Amino acid sequence: MAEDKNKQQQQQAQINIELSEEIAEGIYSNLAMIAHSNSEFVIDFIRLMPGVPKAKVKSRIVITPEHAKRFLLALKDNIEKYESSFGPIKRTDDMPKFPINFGGTIGEA
Repeated sequence: MAEDKNKQQQQQAQINIELSEEIAEGIYSNLAMIAHSNSEFVIDFIRLMPGVPKAKVKSRIVITPEHAKRFLLALKDNIEKYESSFGPIKRTDDMPKFPINFGGTIGEA
């Protein structure tokens, strides 16, 4: 009887998640900025391209402090799994270096 009750509770706790084709494609980001208030964390995912004077925020995620902590732990767990399969992720404090003509050819007048 207790097993049936646990099984029912697990079935009720399941979440059906929908992933549209547009969202499934993802958005490339090579920079993130994080800000917070007493009630939320705001994470801006930015695409910074060489030769382009403006970087654009491609996505903004707003989460509660509790979810930020869960996200941190989930990301840490995934990084550990990644590194155990593929080796350590190299980390530098330098900004990414792009070739001068990374965004295409440089025009001449």
